Amino acid sequence: MDDQYIAWGILGTALTVTLSCTPSQQTKNRGLEKPNVILIHLDDMGYGDLSLTGATGYSTPHIDNMAREGIFLTNYYSPQAVSSASRAGLLTGCYPNRVGFFGALGPHSKIGISSEEETIAELLKAEGYATAAYGKWHLGVQQSFLPTNHGFDEFYGIPYSNDMWPRHPTGSYPDLPLFEDGKIVNPAVTPDDQSQFTTDFTLRTVEFIKRNRETPFFIYLAHPMPHVPLHVSDKFKGKSVQGSYGDVMMEIDWSVGTIMETLAECGLDENTLLIFTSDNGPWINYGNHAGSTGGLREGKGTTFEGGQRVPCIMRWQGTIPEGSICNSLVSAIDILPTLVELAGAKPPEKQIDGVSILPILEGDLEAQPRETFYYYYRRNSLQAVRYQQWKLILPHPGRTYEGFQPGIDGLPGEVDEQHKHGGSLHDLRRDPGERYDVSESFPDIVGKLQQIAEEARRDLGDDLTGNNGNNRRKPGYVS
Repeated sequence: MDDQYIAWGILGTALTVTLSCTPSQQTKNRGLEKPNVILIHLDDMGYGDLSLTGATGYSTPHIDNMAREGIFLTNYYSPQAVSSASRAGLLTGCYPNRVGFFGALGPHSKIGISSEEETIAELLKAEGYATAAYGKWHLGVQQSFLPTNHGFDEFYGIPYSNDMWPRHPTGSYPDLPLFEDGKIVNPAVTPDDQSQFTTDFTLRTVEFIKRNRETPFFIYLAHPMPHVPLHVSDKFKGKSVQGSYGDVMMEIDWSVGTIMETLAECGLDENTLLIFTSDNGPWINYGNHAGSTGGLREGKGTTFEGGQRVPCIMRWQGTIPEGSICNSLVSAIDILPTLVELAGAKPPEKQIDGVSILPILEGDLEAQPRETFYYYYRRNSLQAVRYQQWKLILPHPGRTYEGFQPGIDGLPGEVDEQHKHGGSLHDLRRDPGERYDVSESFPDIVGKLQQIAEEARRDLGDDLTGNNGNNRRKPGYVS
């Protein structure tokens, strides 16, 4: 067998929910030109949080099976290491700072996704897709910023992070609302409500699949978990040796398995691209309520590998070769142009930064549609750049978790937000942990990466060097 392909072991367990499409309802949609797309997007899941990437104390058999039947992208990066910015990048195909995003929006934020930006949902909807968003939004709480005003036919979920509520351990927030489309259906979410989120959003997804099985559809399932505070339904509470975090991941695994079973029963496997990934790495200072980077450096809120390299699995039976592993550089900003190409949709009118990875999905595992990547954080600080396997870390002040005792049971530990990180060069092929500076051995590579950094500064700016950039756009704003 080619060494680019692997046979993933299946640790499978039976689903606890029975779902079905009647035989008369089963439709093989392989003949349709436009594939269905389900994008499962987790919150704060780290690189090491799956069985196939080394998780212990719990297992993720359905996610592992998804990888066995599809492709695992080992060098996949979130657009930024924080929620709102990452999601803005995913849905617009742009670096977040290009569309005016940074950080995590709060309950009182006046900004949000601009009406002038075109989301994945808007582009696919124009091609006849039914569209839905379930779970966490976090691209603006004002009415004009909600999903149903940006291409989604349906929305059921929360407008921002699940920790932005009165029970936050360190901050002060108002009640967390639950939305149905553009209306609040629950003004004050409780812990019991949160414990049902994973199940509720999954069953909404299942119902949407069945209801739209005869037409192309796009579902954005953005689970609030495993972001703190951790909540899990009774059917998974206490099931993990690892505690609450493991329980939550087991329920997410059930969610993936339930969706896969529904696709199979409705005859949609061969015309559905299923994507599973995370918005950024783990929030390490939350200790036993945080995930694992799998040995990568630092975590959420940093531009080191643990902050932005996350698992990404894609499955599309009959198109993606089973058991594939691709080590090419890929980012969430590449999903939009890929889906646009698959659907035959019109590309966005404004400049985007993503590139189509369709050649990879069709089996060319050596393809490199992307050779460079910019690592931005804070308001607009360029902290690192990448070219192929090389990463140049630029001197910058930023977060570090190292040297601090993590918190426990939902309480955060301390971090240093102003640590002075020095410049260094890393060959990520040999040093994914970013521990060994090889800049003195490869001065030509340093020079090339510095040129790439200058290109980024001219285009998108850089607070660290006082450059505003030439091509940044403003977010939406409500006074």
